[in-house]
Amino acid sequence: MRSAEPEVRAAAGMVRGREEDGVAVFRGIPFARAPVGGLRFAAPQPVRQWEGVRETAAFGPPPPQSAAMGGRGAPSPEVTDTDWLTVNVWSPGSVPDRLPVMVWVYGGAYMTGQGGDATYDGAVLARHGVVVVTFNYRVGMEGFAQIEGAPANRGLLDQVAALTWVRDNIAAFGGDPGRVTVFGESAGAGCVASLLAMPRAAGLFQRAIAQSVPGTFFSAELAADIAGAAAAELGLRATVADLAGVEPGRLVGAGDAVSAKMAQHDRWGAVAHTPMPFSPVVDGEVLPQAPWQALAAGSARNVELIVGHNRDEYRLFLALSGQSGQITDEQAATALRAFAPGADGPGAYRAAYPGAGASELYERVQTDWLFAAPSQRLAQAHVQGGGRAHLYELTWSSPAMDGALGSCHVLDVPLVFGNFSAGMALLLMGDTPPPEAAALSGRMRTAWTSFAADGDPGWPAYDNEHRLTRIWDAEPSVRAYPEEAARLIWRDHEFSALPLLA
Repeated sequence: MRSAEPEVRAAAGMVRGREEDGVAVFRGIPFARAPVGGLRFAAPQPVRQWEGVRETAAFGPPPPQSAAMGGRGAPSPEVTDTDWLTVNVWSPGSVPDRLPVMVWVYGGAYMTGQGGDATYDGAVLARHGVVVVTFNYRVGMEGFAQIEGAPANRGLLDQVAALTWVRDNIAAFGGDPGRVTVFGESAGAGCVASLLAMPRAAGLFQRAIAQSVPGTFFSAELAADIAGAAAAELGLRATVADLAGVEPGRLVGAGDAVSAKMAQHDRWGAVAHTPMPFSPVVDGEVLPQAPWQALAAGSARNVELIVGHNRDEYRLFLALSGQSGQITDEQAATALRAFAPGADGPGAYRAAYPGAGASELYERVQTDWLFAAPSQRLAQAHVQGGGRAHLYELTWSSPAMDGALGSCHVLDVPLVFGNFSAGMALLLMGDTPPPEAAALSGRMRTAWTSFAADGDPGWPAYDNEHRLTRIWDAEPSVRAYPEEAARLIWRDHEFSALPLLA
């Protein structure tokens, strides 16, 4: 029998966790030094050794993040606990087990999120025989703003540091450092796609799962212009010299101010029609190419990939904003002009969906531009580059709101983690989830953990001729990619770094 307070020797020192219903849990282990003071806006630095046994019963504090986007809020100037860069581990087995490892990257529009979110509790997933790791990385201005004098993509560099910690430490927690799967959803899936394209991440993981990959990657010029606008909210320039002394809360407020008035900046192109001022930056060094180009060139051909999306992704945002059923013809026309590809993208959508009203067209084009088409095309690019990919689409509808949410954004997350009574799941699963929710969740967890163990999720690999796709519904099936009309609209569009317009 294991101790109720298991102790493990990590590289930086001893840690003491907790035994919780047969799973050993370690929370808030630092994987890098606090990125404050002289390390503000710097690449993550190795954590210092500690003496004695470090208690790891509580999650580390979340990084500074947007309250407007549903985050936990930024720290006030009085907060002294700045150990934002921490990992959490759920281990079901004893040290010699060498179990597959699954490392979660949270989403949140690159503006919010934390590894300690109750939705991401790894206990249920760990009981399938894997070691689960979650961690914090910098978001918003701290992690993704293009700041002169600072490395680009600091949030991505934090992720590389966390994966390096996993490589160097996870065996002590019962995990196999040679069987690491990195998985994430939404912005987290965009980070997974970035890691596949990053030379610094090569060799740190063997498999990847990208759930709802966003198509928003910024050119350095676009990112710098947006960061300049955010700094200007404080009367400053987007430089380390100007911003390093700004309290984190004020910097978050500057990012939120820009998020609230994106539409005032036509030169930001399609992203000006979103509230998302931050994304990974194709800077030519940390992220040399956008993921689609990098994968097509074979950057991750040795990494096995699952990638997919939900059928009704954008419906969640309509519900949260109170716009469900309220979209006008003018709003639909504006969205089609902003997001549909090609010279006559709006006409292509109206022809492909002849019976669709304003709300359906508005939702469909944004679902496709932001998540569906980028995800399908990532599978296509990976296969083109010599890799193996498995594509899926979630079509099972949320039971909440009498089914009005459909198969919306984020619905896959509680299904994968098996947590129905915490965080976003409370909105998506309703008061009493039907039995089929638990059954589907079990199937998805089995697929994800089987893939982590041996690379086989239980359905055929994707190829660009047959396009076989796992359809996750109450009764899962495999068939040709079902969104053929949208695929044809987007087939000639090049997903790449979004430019700064003249």
